[in-house]
This record gives sequence, structure tokens and C-alpha cells, in this order.
Amino acid sequence: MIAIGGVIGAGLFVGSASGIAAAGPGILVSYALVGALVVFVMRMLGEMAAANPTSGSFSAYADRALGRWAGFSIGWLYWFFWVVVLAVEATAGAVILEGWVPAVPQWAWALIVMTVLTATNLASVGSFGEFEFWFAGIKVVAITGFIVLGGLAIFGVLPGSDHAATGFGNLTEHGGFLPNGPGAILTGILLVVFSFMGSEIVTLAAGESSDAQRAVAKATRSVIWRVGVFYVGSILVVVALLPWNDPAIEKKGSYVAALDSIGIPHAGEIMNFIVLTAVLSCLNSGLYTASRMAFSLGQRGDAPRSFVRTNARGVPQAAILASVVFGFVAVAFNYLWPDTVFQFLLNSSGAVALFVWLVICFSQLRMRGIILRESPEKLVVRMWLFPYLTWATIAMIGFVLLYMLTDEKEGGGRSQVLLSVLVAAVVIAISLVRERSRRKDTAEPVAPR
Repeated sequence: MIAIGGVIGAGLFVGSASGIAAAGPGILVSYALVGALVVFVMRMLGEMAAANPTSGSFSAYADRALGRWAGFSIGWLYWFFWVVVLAVEATAGAVILEGWVPAVPQWAWALIVMTVLTATNLASVGSFGEFEFWFAGIKVVAITGFIVLGGLAIFGVLPGSDHAATGFGNLTEHGGFLPNGPGAILTGILLVVFSFMGSEIVTLAAGESSDAQRAVAKATRSVIWRVGVFYVGSILVVVALLPWNDPAIEKKGSYVAALDSIGIPHAGEIMNFIVLTAVLSCLNSGLYTASRMAFSLGQRGDAPRSFVRTNARGVPQAAILASVVFGFVAVAFNYLWPDTVFQFLLNSSGAVALFVWLVICFSQLRMRGIILRESPEKLVVRMWLFPYLTWATIAMIGFVLLYMLTDEKEGGGRSQVLLSVLVAAVVIAISLVRERSRRKDTAEPVAPR
């Protein structure tokens, strides 16, 4: 369920409206291209994770394949990315909850949500899994129900609905399939790519499952239909039900507008509940992911040794608390300096997920040979058309990063890439200094007694 629900983030529900407004029905191509990118990256990660399941996942593989500096750098950048996400999602959840219970201020809701999910993660990895199972279940049922109801309405066979059967006419009417030109597909890619972030979490979680190799292999093989059904399928329903330029899509949100159009009562409240579930799921997974990455860094000597210690229930308590403390600090920044300090944190972590995908690609290029040399029987998941498709994926990610540099609006792609590169350069510099210091220490001769 973590594998299935992990690809359904709050960004799908909240961010799709701006993508539809920018690209029209052509947003389907944007989602399909980014979906293919995610499928390829997950296949590469699945190949390495099935052969060597570990909580450090791609950071541990980068350490082995590319060098200590790479494992250190991408591990800390990924930790930074998720603790910033904790603040974003805690605030988003607090906004929804304050709308339901205005007597409790927004900051208090953020505190309550963070505290509850911290307690869950501290209890046991089983508690995290249990919460995530139900969060994922709600998201899966919601998206599946939306696709079924929307599909029936599109063909005019939904009982009790007065929505006129449209078939797929809305895909080509109202200015055509690409009303804003082919270039809008690239703009759409920038708007939707970040809603796919987090799909790699399943390989970290699998490291603590009872049959890790089987869990990773199964999750990796199912990623194609997960992306196809939940992302492309649900967006197809939206743009088939409504004209892409219907003002309701941007005003209400794509899913609420679509539900309203087929006469589903209380669509806004229903969607707010589903978005809250997605937000809580992201918070829960983000805290788990950040803490396990910190744990793995501690194991390799790249973080305080206290991060490695686990309590009686096998939970890395110090790693969780360190991650949540930074998350609380980021939440405070969001309330105190939303347009300065917090905006810097957002922009400086914005492109990190794309850096992670690049590192996964380069690591897989090296790890394939290592696995074949040391334990070929563990190569139960293989990247297709190796190494050509791996290099093609690297080129695709590189193109997205370069195209982001053309987005010059405030808080846009250019500032995200440049600030993320700056933070990455600082972290890499620290890792290289540490590595040089470590080599110097080991090279110094021991004085005779």
C-alpha cells in the first residue's frame, strides 16, 4: 500500500489546475512524459534495492558506486528536502483543519499534527506502516472512485447525474488539444514534475520489511500502472469532463470542479478531506524518510553516531527527533518569515529531488557491474535496455533542469535550480573536506612506543 499510495501526493490534487490552465488537454502529455521518467528512475532504483535492500537506499548505493562524497552529499540533501517538506505539509494541513475548527489557531493545528505523527513514528516502524496503510487506502479509494464516477459521467451513464455526455470531445474542442502550442507541454512538465516526488520512499521502507527483496521487486514492477491509472487516468477524466479553460478549474481546483460538474454534493468538503489525508500521508512518510536517511548516514559515519542507536522497539529515536526538530523550526520560519527565510528554504530544496534522480541514474550505471561481479543471482529486477535507457533518462532530467532555468518568475524554476545548486555545492564541499581529512588521518604513521 505504501508503494501504491506513495505516488499520490497532495500535489496531484492541488497543483493539477495550474498545469491544465497552462497546457490545456496537452497536460496529459506532460504527465505521461514525467510519469515515464519516474518509471525509469524507479526501475533503476528497484534494480539496486532488490539486490541490496537498505534504509539508506540511493544514498548508500551512491556511496558504493560513486564515492563517499556522493553518498554523504545526496543523503544530507535528501534529508534537507524532506524536513522542509514537513513544514510545507504541516502548514497545508493546518489551513484545512482551521477551516473546519476555527477556534483552534493555525499554528496550534500545525503543532498538533506534527506531534501526533512524531509520536506515531517513535512508537514503532509498524505504527508508521499502519498509519500509511490507511492513508494510502483512502487516497487509492478516492482516486479510483473519481475515475469510475467521472468515466460514467463522460459517457452519460452516471445514475442521477444531469451532466451531458461529452465523450472525449473536450480534448480537441476549445482551441484543440494544444491550445497554447506545443511549448506548453514543457511548461506543464515544470508544473507537474514535483507532484511525483516521493515515489522512491518505498525502497527505504522495504529495507525494514520482512521480505525486502520481494517487496522491492513487486513495488517496482507495479509503478507503471500506478502512474498510468492514478495520474494520467484521473487527469484524463478532468479534461474530458470539463473544457480546459473552464474558470471553475482554477477557482475550485480541478477535482472539485469535475465533481461539481457531475452533481456530487459537498464536493469541496470531500476533496478537502482527501487532500488532508494526502498531506498527513506526506508528513508521515517525510518524517520516516528523513529519519531513516539520517540513520543510514550515521551508520556510515557521515552523521552523529547517536542517530544509529535504536530503542527497544528498533526505532532510531535520535534520528527522528533531530528531523522533527528541524521540521518544527521550519514551520516557525513559515509563520515568522514566510517571504524571506522560508522562501529561501523552499527554493533551495526545490530541485533536490531531480538531483536525487540523477544520482540514482549514475549509481545504477556503476552498480550493475558490481552486482554482476559479486552476486549476479540478486539481479532479480533489471533496468530495460541498459545502459541506453539509463543515459536517455539522464538526458531527460538534465533537459528539465536546463528548462527550469528559463523560468524567471519569482520563486520559479531558475531560482530553485540556482539555489539548490548553491546548497548542493556547499554540502559537496563539506563532504570533500571531510574525506580529505579522513584520508590524512589514516595516512599519518603511528609513532613507535
